[in-house]
Amino acid sequence: MAFALIFIIGLTSGIIGALVGLGGGVILVPATLFVGITLGLIPDITPQKVVGLSVIMMIFVGLASTLSYMKAKTVDYQSGFIFFAGSIPGTILGAYVNKGLDLPSFNLYFGILLIILATILIVRDKLKPVKWFVAHGKKRTFIDPEGKEYVYGFPIWFALMLTFAIGFASGLFGIGGGSMIVPAMIILFLFPPHVAVATSMFMVFLSAIVNSASHIYLGNVPWLYTIPVIPGAYLGAKLGARINKKIKSDTLVLILRIILLLLGIRSIIEGLLG
Repeated sequence: MAFALIFIIGLTSGIIGALVGLGGGVILVPATLFVGITLGLIPDITPQKVVGLSVIMMIFVGLASTLSYMKAKTVDYQSGFIFFAGSIPGTILGAYVNKGLDLPSFNLYFGILLIILATILIVRDKLKPVKWFVAHGKKRTFIDPEGKEYVYGFPIWFALMLTFAIGFASGLFGIGGGSMIVPAMIILFLFPPHVAVATSMFMVFLSAIVNSASHIYLGNVPWLYTIPVIPGAYLGAKLGARINKKIKSDTLVLILRIILLLLGIRSIIEGLLG
């Protein structure tokens, strides 16, 4: 029963994570906490083990979706490596801070983060692009299949600071940095949406390797439950990347906004009552 539930959670996380560039952790972590701890259907699961499971899953979500986006030639490797370099120290620090969190504290802080992410997704389309970062950074160009040219870019110092903070949240809560970096790439750095999603998943893949190493060292990975989550997440990510090429993700992003908001409220309530 537990294996089947984790496979389904992994599959769903992979699809949504790859489709909108989130990495999948924002789905897997609250879903596994709810099914495993609130409903008691996954024995011996803890917030630390859920985070450990999530970061292992993100390696395969990131790998599967990156391979798909590489074929579509929408991955900006140079930007991805810069974002990855900034996230490494933050990811390691977040993983170490995670070991000191009890369940109520984890639920409270994670709920606050989910509401922040939901708010970012809600206002993302209403915010005007900030051209200052492009003007003061190294510019890049991308021409889409329809021949439309995009000019985007960023100051490296700012990108490193931003991704350090994102890496910290990723290591602390086991979520892919894509949930925070994609809106920043689109709004602040003027990335074309498809390039933002593809580059985000490339960064998620690289960051998840470092994140996983930290959590493996800390003993947070429940290896038994990686058996169902890895194939589920990998298949889901391949499917999500394929869907991304064919449809607009506006409807899914709307649903995701609502889900994150509700999960965030529930998580905060449980944290306060715990």
